[in-house]
Amino acid sequence: FVKNYWTSGDTQVAIIKSGDANVISGWDGKGWTLHKTNPDIDFIAPKSGALGWIDTFAIPAKSENLDAAYKWINFMLEPKNAAYFTNQEGYGTASAGALEFLNDEIKANFSRSFPPKDLDNIKWHPPVPAGFEKIEAKVLDRIKAAK
Repeated sequence: FVKNYWTSGDTQVAIIKSGDANVISGWDGKGWTLHKTNPDIDFIAPKSGALGWIDTFAIPAKSENLDAAYKWINFMLEPKNAAYFTNQEGYGTASAGALEFLNDEIKANFSRSFPPKDLDNIKWHPPVPAGFEKIEAKVLDRIKAAK
């Protein structure tokens, strides 16, 4: 049964720390934060497969400085810069060559939570159709109201 819903990363951490839940569907980074203070807590991918998606840099169609936008994206995707961002924020990177610049803690987190068999089993989130966010917001409001 569902005992609680989280609405932020901080809520995820608070629910586990309070003992209100022994299992939670949440983000890897918050699991790693908890693991840092309590090695008995960790993020693991479900046997059925973790939900995956890719956040990207995007350039608005009416961008007034296309050259600067491309320079920023290229800068962020340089292996050392991408690794620096990952080391600071904990988010994975698709930048080829960045892995060799990740710190040991980040490497350990990813290795522990996403061994090759789990990476091969990721269920990629499909593209979100136009208007879906409005429907999703209505459903979420109904769920919150039912508590």
